[in-house]
Parts: sequence; C-alpha cells; structure tokens
Amino acid sequence: MSTEHSPDNDIGSDDTPQLSTEARNALAEFYAEMNAADEVTIEEDWQLSQFWYSEGTASKLADECLKSIGNCGRIACISCPTLLDYLLKDDVICGRVVVTLFEYDRRFESKFSEEFVPYDYRKPLAVPELYHNAFDLIIIDPPFLSDECLIKVAQTVRLLSRNSTTKLLICTGLIMVERLFHAHKCKFQPSHKHNLANEFACYANYETNVL
Repeated sequence: MSTEHSPDNDIGSDDTPQLSTEARNALAEFYAEMNAADEVTIEEDWQLSQFWYSEGTASKLADECLKSIGNCGRIACISCPTLLDYLLKDDVICGRVVVTLFEYDRRFESKFSEEFVPYDYRKPLAVPELYHNAFDLIIIDPPFLSDECLIKVAQTVRLLSRNSTTKLLICTGLIMVERLFHAHKCKFQPSHKHNLANEFACYANYETNVL
C-alpha cells in the first residue's frame, strides 16, 4: 500500500529550518542597513572643533594602540571617533580587544552603537561606573586646545585608568600635556585630512612601538 507524498514525509530526511521569503528579505535588509552604517562618512563639524586624522595617521595610531596592549585588553578612545574605523579589526571582533568610544557627537552613536558612550568633557566625572578603572590603554584627542579642556579630560583619564601602568597616548598641540600626564613627545608627526594651523603632536607616557 503506497503512502501519499507530503512535506511531512520529508522531515526525517532533511530537517534543516527554512526561512520564509519574507524572513529572508527582512534579513537581507538588516544586513544591508548594517553595511550602510559601516560605510557612512561623517563630515567634520568645525563648530565642535573636529579635524579628522589623515588615513596614514589613523592607521599608525591604531597600530600603536593594538601592539601596545599585545592585541589583548581594553582600549578607551576619548574624542577621537574616526580612529574606530581602524581599530575594529579581527582581535576586536574575536573579543580579545574591547574598544570603547567616549564621544560628544551623537552622530557616531549610530555608526558605532556597541562602542559608543556619550561624553562631555565639561562633565569629566559623568562616566558610567562600569568603565571606572577598566582600561589598559587610553588614547585622547582633547576637543579644544585650552588648558581648561585638557585638565578636565585628565580627570576622566584618571577615572578610566586601570592603574598606574595604564598606557596613555595624547594627540594635541598643548605643551601642558607633559606635566599633566607625565608624557613625552613622540617622533611621529600626526597629520589631518585638512591641515591645521596650530602645532600638533603625539605624546605618550610609555615607550611606544611604532611612534
């Protein structure tokens, strides 16, 4: 006696779940939105004193950050959002490196939703407690070239630093950095997509690897 063929008879031979056309379309749309967010170019807002790094500088700084923690640890980026395009590499994706962006410009929240933490240097201690004493390396690009801004950012740095061995990279034009962070000027000369009239340099409180 033969049995009529039906979809139920195939369950034993192939039980792989199949997405409906509607579900497949929704998934494709989701991935398209994710890829579009990754490719979004956010322009400089000079009212916020934003000047993006050149590609060479961003790549070099990211390389220094990753090598300095042995490709394993936690990195905080304060007011240097475009650096994340170069930091989010395999070690980050695999979870060996965790990157957190502390940034005032909420445009970067949609692009780096998992890494973004709202930050206003005028409220230097208004940082969620889970980030206190959490970072092995902190890279800073103070948004304004003023002593007041640098002093307040330094308060945030002390709050975020894991301990006295936390490595610091500071990109700025202020000589005051050397006193505030016990840092020295690196040989590497950072540059921007649009050249700045102000003197700009990179400082570190440790012996750098590639700077």
